[in-house]
Amino acid sequence: MGIMGSFSSEQLEAFNSQGFIVIESFASPEEIDGMRKRMDHLLDEFDCSSVSIFSTKNQKEMTDDHFFESADKVSFFFEEKAFDDDGNLKQSKQLSINKVGHALHEIEPVFKKFCGSEKLSSMLVSLGYKRPVIIQSMYIFKQPGIGGEVVPHQDNSFLYTDPPSCTGLWLALEDATVVNGCLWAIPGSHKNGLVRRFIREDEGVRFDRPSPDYDHKDFVSVEVKAGSLVVIHGDLIHQSFENQSSKSRHALSLHVVDTNNHVWAPDNWLRRRVDPEPLFVS
Repeated sequence: MGIMGSFSSEQLEAFNSQGFIVIESFASPEEIDGMRKRMDHLLDEFDCSSVSIFSTKNQKEMTDDHFFESADKVSFFFEEKAFDDDGNLKQSKQLSINKVGHALHEIEPVFKKFCGSEKLSSMLVSLGYKRPVIIQSMYIFKQPGIGGEVVPHQDNSFLYTDPPSCTGLWLALEDATVVNGCLWAIPGSHKNGLVRRFIREDEGVRFDRPSPDYDHKDFVSVEVKAGSLVVIHGDLIHQSFENQSSKSRHALSLHVVDTNNHVWAPDNWLRRRVDPEPLFVS
């Protein structure tokens, strides 16, 4: 017998209506602890003599070779506000990292086990996936005081297939609140289709059209407890604000696309040397 879908009809209806759904207690405390401890170890071993900064505000200017080459590696990216005027870290590397990506799910056993779990696959069956692959994984820190803003965006802009098939899976490894930078989303915005694409060319990267202006009153906060999974439609407009609190907001972010009759766009920023293995084939 193949993998069975795990969503109820009510959950599917909510996802299709709102463009996102929260699944509480998706990850166990033991799974969360294992991923956090492994990331602590990776950070302890990380040599921060080379610096790459991640920013969603200045993606065209900040996107460098380190970012491009991270598709099938475990790479480290710093917060914009982590450095002083002389280019030195203001505090420890553990409190200066923005994220680690983009192949934790393939290289690191603790993350690989979670990403290959049946509970994750059964959820993707519910969403209609036939041959899903996790195309990227990121451990996001949202550091106290300097955790950067993620501007309003759609995941399909960055990870495009024809037809579009990206779904974001955002797992809270700590409680996410309005104070420490939780997600915000415009319910139902996925029904309006893809607004713009982030394209990689020989000269670098660019958006194919300007971003629309969004009214903050249209967004709702998505506050969740540690262990909760937020499932995000690829066309949903979502964002998060700077973390100006004294508490971090760790999360694991995965992006899944279907490779069954879906063509990966050659001008996506993410280009792999080897095609990823599907989680299952139905």
